[in-house]
Amino acid sequence: MEKLPPGKLRNELLREVIFPNLGVEDGKVIYGPKEGFDSAVLEYDEKHYLIVATDPTLGVPAETFGFFAYHFASSDVAVFGAKPRWLVVDFVLPPGTVREFLERTMNDLNGECRRFGSAIIGGHTGVYPSVREPVATTTAMGLVKREELKLPLAKPGDRIIVTDKVALEFAVSAAYFRADELKGFLTPGELSKLRSLYRLETVLPDALIAKPLVRGMHDATEGGLTALHEIADNSGLGFVVYPERLRLDPLVEKVLDFYGLEPWSVSSTGTLIAITPPEKSNQSIAELHKNGITAFELGKFTADKKRVLVENGEEKVFPTFKGDPYVELYSKGLISP
Repeated sequence: MEKLPPGKLRNELLREVIFPNLGVEDGKVIYGPKEGFDSAVLEYDEKHYLIVATDPTLGVPAETFGFFAYHFASSDVAVFGAKPRWLVVDFVLPPGTVREFLERTMNDLNGECRRFGSAIIGGHTGVYPSVREPVATTTAMGLVKREELKLPLAKPGDRIIVTDKVALEFAVSAAYFRADELKGFLTPGELSKLRSLYRLETVLPDALIAKPLVRGMHDATEGGLTALHEIADNSGLGFVVYPERLRLDPLVEKVLDFYGLEPWSVSSTGTLIAITPPEKSNQSIAELHKNGITAFELGKFTADKKRVLVENGEEKVFPTFKGDPYVELYSKGLISP
């Protein structure tokens, strides 16, 4: 029997197993499950669409659990142009979970809800002997005006604008889960600083700022910038990326060097990919900078369907998603509540 690989399901499995088994057709569904689409778009009223996204939170440090229970799903709603308004949250917890973990999680989750104007409207909580670690499943919903809907689709010439959090998720996780390995390479202060950067692992504020100026958006989660392939596939395009334009946090770069990793396919949750018309590229970057978010133009989408890195005038094939080093960190780094 074929065993499924760890991490998110590969696109061929989605096409062969998931997508053919989606129940009845419903005319209210404008966009349902689709590769590269992290939210559903439903008809709401004559002026609005309802954006719905679901994400699990697991394999994260206990102190970050409430933050991510909010932001993983809410970020997916934001990149479609909507503010997360309603949340349904399930907590499935292992035996031995302490009350203090639940209290901190709910306090943090409540704090993010109040910061962005979201209401928790339901869910489920329970402790079960078959569960090995805390798992939160969050469904986030929000409304967007029909003319303001953003889809992860590009046109030839659109610029690839990226915020400077590429590979941050991997580096922060390594600082938590592999601190012993990194102690001889990073100082205690550097490890502590990396851990504190988990609060940057969201595209929610980035997307709300960029929304008026971009054509579409995507959060570079598992697989990192290889998400560009999904955008290009759905758009019938290619793209060109210029590695010398890539900006990495110096600490993130040190961690990647330590593990001998390239930045292109490493988990980068919180990194916004903004698909931007060329005439609005500079303005979108300036607007993000004005709000304290560093962004840069990494490349562009092309009518030519090649997907390449251009370095020193030489073209190289842009990597595809074959696996994410984050999965290994997660599998060896389970943290008890």
